[in-house]
Amino acid sequence: MMSDLTTAAINLLKDLIGLPSFSKQEDKTADRIGEWFNHYGIPYERDGNNLWAKNKAFDPQKPTLLLNSHHDTVKPNTAYTNDPFEAKIVDGKLYGLGSNDAGGALVSLIALFTHYFNKENPKYNLLVVASAEEEIAGDDSLSGLLPKLPKIDVAIVGEPTEMHLAVAEKGLIVFDAVIKGTPGHAAHPNADNPIMKLPEVLNWFENFKLQKYSDFLGDVKVTVTQVSAGKEHNVIPASVNLVVDVRVNDKYSNQELSNILIEAAPCEMTPRSLKLNSSSIAIDHELVKAGIKLGRKTYGSPTLSDQAALECPSVKLGPGLSSRSHSANEFIFVNEIEEAIKIYIDLIGKIL
Repeated sequence: MMSDLTTAAINLLKDLIGLPSFSKQEDKTADRIGEWFNHYGIPYERDGNNLWAKNKAFDPQKPTLLLNSHHDTVKPNTAYTNDPFEAKIVDGKLYGLGSNDAGGALVSLIALFTHYFNKENPKYNLLVVASAEEEIAGDDSLSGLLPKLPKIDVAIVGEPTEMHLAVAEKGLIVFDAVIKGTPGHAAHPNADNPIMKLPEVLNWFENFKLQKYSDFLGDVKVTVTQVSAGKEHNVIPASVNLVVDVRVNDKYSNQELSNILIEAAPCEMTPRSLKLNSSSIAIDHELVKAGIKLGRKTYGSPTLSDQAALECPSVKLGPGLSSRSHSANEFIFVNEIEEAIKIYIDLIGKIL
């Protein structure tokens, strides 16, 4: 059965590649995923372009393991030489937009769920979610769907990790910062020019350090990514505007870190959102221990995923290579999908 499921999963991914599914436009890929569930006799629910299904023996009294990945994609970049919507296999590589991020993980998790759907008396409930709008952290992504789902106790989020265990993931806060001064004519003296304060502020950010270090995620990383000020050559502006990108380790909540920066920074700081928190799972969790027994490495991931929406312990795990994501002529090796389905099934078999 696993061989048949693997072939079907690869064919599903080919079909998904051929259906444009930019964030908020995933209706056709949602339809195709629904066809999979119908084919295997699996009841499922749909909300917008999010789909989910529970294992046959689902018991509300048992803990629930979420299997989640997304079926939306970014738009293809201009460096593509292939047709991004043509799924083709060349030298063992399956090319196409969304093949690596995160189609390979999605179809592998769906195959895993299908494999165990009929298992009697499992230790964990299984809940599979094919989510939308992950690439834009939209209102109709996993975060917006969670109130409609059963309580989740632990999760596997499918993203390209080479099937190693990302046991921690950095969160994100984007701040709009303002250095204030006194506007005036450039011809007159002005000791409160906000542009002249910029080097001191940039130096503060450059040297800002927090005490709590994470073994998997390192330090919190604070980076000024945008600076803008002034519109006319002869007018001293009233302010300099900055954008500050903050990658948060698992030792701080976004709210806690936001409070620290607002109080300490030498300029006004306003967070755009605090919802993209860091994620982690205990290294001695049975899911992690099972993965280590299968030869999987553990590490901390600097990139965001739908883990940010979850409050339960979670691990990021999937086929493919993160650096291929959003690249021109995106691809995933077919044997990476074949290996992923086997590892997923062996992994869950150790705890289910």
